[in-house]
Amino acid sequence: MLFTNARIVTLAAEAGYGLIEAGALVTEGDRIAWVGPEADLPARYAGDERQDCGGRLMTPGLVDCHTHLVFGGDRAAEFEMRLEGASYEEVARAGGGILSTVRDTRAASEAELLAAALARADHLLAEGVTTLEIKSGYGLDRETELKMLRVARQIGAARGVTVRTSFLGAHAVPPEMEADAYLDEVCLPTLRAAHAEGLVDAVDGFCEGIAFSRAQMARVFDLAAELGLPVKLHAEQLSHQGGARLAAETGALSADHLEWATAEDARAMAAAGTVAVLLPGAFYTLRETRLPPLDAFREAGVAMALATDCNPGSSPLTSLLLAMNMGCTLFRMTPEEALRGVTSQAARALGLADRGRLVAGHRADLCLWEVRQPAELSYRIGYNPLHRSIIGGAP
Repeated sequence: MLFTNARIVTLAAEAGYGLIEAGALVTEGDRIAWVGPEADLPARYAGDERQDCGGRLMTPGLVDCHTHLVFGGDRAAEFEMRLEGASYEEVARAGGGILSTVRDTRAASEAELLAAALARADHLLAEGVTTLEIKSGYGLDRETELKMLRVARQIGAARGVTVRTSFLGAHAVPPEMEADAYLDEVCLPTLRAAHAEGLVDAVDGFCEGIAFSRAQMARVFDLAAELGLPVKLHAEQLSHQGGARLAAETGALSADHLEWATAEDARAMAAAGTVAVLLPGAFYTLRETRLPPLDAFREAGVAMALATDCNPGSSPLTSLLLAMNMGCTLFRMTPEEALRGVTSQAARALGLADRGRLVAGHRADLCLWEVRQPAELSYRIGYNPLHRSIIGGAP
């Protein structure tokens, strides 16, 4: 396919949008073959049928690198509780929070989970998402964790998008067990089973006072290393537990949330190449006040990604465009940082080096937008300017 008359945001360099006015882009199969000014189009492509982009903005396809898209039920009642003054921890200790979703997810059939998750995925795809990550973690038993991962795989097949799965068995401690017993008897054996079935691309966990300690998470990561799986971690969201340093020490793809991370954490993450995944939807929903240390991340050179954290409790968000706006408005990211955060840096947080920029050889995932300036994608609120998305070069 030959696309012409586009304003192309390549993000090819480490800084700047890499904007090409009057640009053209050629795809061959699922890859980008050439991109540049239309005036420089190689002769071998000159006779190809042209798809006139009408001067629209073209960007890489968006990547949502942190979601909990598969779950049963909802937690609207907890939304009311929090508005009446209950904290996230108080809701969790009262039997709500993650454990209430565990009950609903265990009770739902695979078909019911798939139908509900596809509806949520369709909202993301309608805003230009071409790659997304989906976690387990609402089963906390072997059967349901595997069921969630199978549903996640089916979403990718049903919609023709790339889905990367993360095993999040270490998400919470089920009420019927102690944490270490749960790891020994359920979490670690289920991870082995998920890996054996080819259901897991990465291993995640929740390192927090209401979940698992640094030492307990290290045990999960040891098994991930044995199985050859990359790791990532929910870290420093509600308190400082040492999760960001653990992520760095284990070469994690990402550490996510990070409101309580320190400058020392930032330096360790930068040295390890661990991406900071910022989740403003949870910050907003929980009405948090402690900001993630963006200046420390910038100073240390930590790559920063943005994601929806779509989940039923702390971030019922299915708009990556709104997450971009929140990243700018709440966290003071620049529009360029926000766009990189949902393209090249988000791809890096998933270990995907072949997308997130519009350069030759990369996967042909791209979006056409009814906007003139890249900053408009972060600037508008509640507005979807997507004209068209191309996934893997498919027309």
